[in-house]
Amino acid sequence: MPTASDPSLNRRKLRLALKAARDKTGLTQRDAADRLDWSLSKVIRIEAGTVSLSVTDLQAMLRLYEVTDEALVAELEQAARGSKGQSWWSEYNDIIAPPFAQFLGYESAADSIRAYHPTLVSGLLQTTDYMSALFAASPAATEVQRRIDLRTARQERVFADGAPAVTMIVDESALRRLVGGPGVMRNQLSHIRQLTGTQRIKLQVLPLSAGAHDSLEDSFVLFGYRDDEDVLYLAGPGGVLTNRDNREMVARYQECFEDLTDKALSQDASVALLDELLGQLNRS
Repeated sequence: MPTASDPSLNRRKLRLALKAARDKTGLTQRDAADRLDWSLSKVIRIEAGTVSLSVTDLQAMLRLYEVTDEALVAELEQAARGSKGQSWWSEYNDIIAPPFAQFLGYESAADSIRAYHPTLVSGLLQTTDYMSALFAASPAATEVQRRIDLRTARQERVFADGAPAVTMIVDESALRRLVGGPGVMRNQLSHIRQLTGTQRIKLQVLPLSAGAHDSLEDSFVLFGYRDDEDVLYLAGPGGVLTNRDNREMVARYQECFEDLTDKALSQDASVALLDELLGQLNRS
């Protein structure tokens, strides 16, 4: 987890507290906007945790929601001051689209991360050589080194001490696909093997023998929080989608991840398969 000074955490604290306070009053977001003489979109963005909040605006909301607890007010005012800082990824803003900035905010605040990709090694597990090979395969790829630096910075944060619990399901097809050639894949599989040995992640391999399943065409990430609902992230050729409010869709992918977990090899068997594939690459 990032420190409490991280703007993404402060915005999230404000989002949860203000939504709960508004719900307690029975006001809708439109009611709140009308009474505050604000645009509806302003209230929506504040409750989505995507914008900073001034202390003055916070105090106006707390008065409307009849929040008078002095300790809570002081805590939220501190969060409002911290919500204006720069997020850790701000130096990469020139290569980050708004949907991905939202994704990074959710990732930074998550207590758990569960992910599956049907064809590739997940970005959080990729070596720099593997990343380079992926970008080289895309004629549209630009600012390649900066994109690699951003991805490795994410890895450092996610696998730092006190970071979220990470559970990855890696498809066997991703482990067998020679992205960048045998040498790159040898290093990539060794890296995954090393990560499992440090207990930084729980990793399971979904074997080819598992056959068809509900996420055969979709990669997805589920961000979990101790004090909030899971957030779903989907990525594909059509773009990206981060979803928290469509609970039916989120539930579908929660069930999908459990189904994949049941179909996947145990962690010990997954490590054994990694060792087998590494042996094959070493002999090639």
